[in-house]
Amino acid sequence: MKSLKKNQVIIFVIALMLVAAGYLNYDTNMSEEIPVSTEILDENQLADIGDAKLVNANEISENNILNNTVNGNMVTNNTINNQTTQTSSKVSDEYFTTSRLGRDTMYSQMIDSYQKILDNDGISQEQKSIATSEISKINNTKNAIMISENLIKTKGFEDVVIFVNDKSISVILKGEDIEQNKIAQVQNIIARELNSDIENIHISNK
Repeated sequence: MKSLKKNQVIIFVIALMLVAAGYLNYDTNMSEEIPVSTEILDENQLADIGDAKLVNANEISENNILNNTVNGNMVTNNTINNQTTQTSSKVSDEYFTTSRLGRDTMYSQMIDSYQKILDNDGISQEQKSIATSEISKINNTKNAIMISENLIKTKGFEDVVIFVNDKSISVILKGEDIEQNKIAQVQNIIARELNSDIENIHISNK
């Protein structure tokens, strides 16, 4: 009986040891699985991060759309500004072209008027002499204006138109900001070619 009880005790102890070993093994396995669980959590976190990235991507996409819209507006504004500038430049070009045409037409009409005097047999010789002198003056003025305008353009100006009214000379230059040294060059050209005093030369820009 004592031997049997000893065997039962030993078996019981062994059973306890096995149970304890099994528990420790289970506990060890659970401990080893924690990183896996953590890894899963990391994946969830990565998923969350992925969601955040998707949100950020959407925000970036929206920002890009906004930026593109803004850029589009900027392009539109630039286009409008360019069109305005082109329109302004076109109007400016037309001004110079029309002004020159009007001036030259006036000179042509004046020459025609004096020519009629010369062709009229009822006009005195003295009046015809005056008419001849006036025609010569007009032609000389036209030539001087043409030379002056061409010389002024060589100084870097896009366009220029000159009007002569007796001793007063008006010079209109194309451009916004005109340097003082450029103005001095224009004055010198006008004074030399049109035989005018500096104080009679009036320069403006358009």
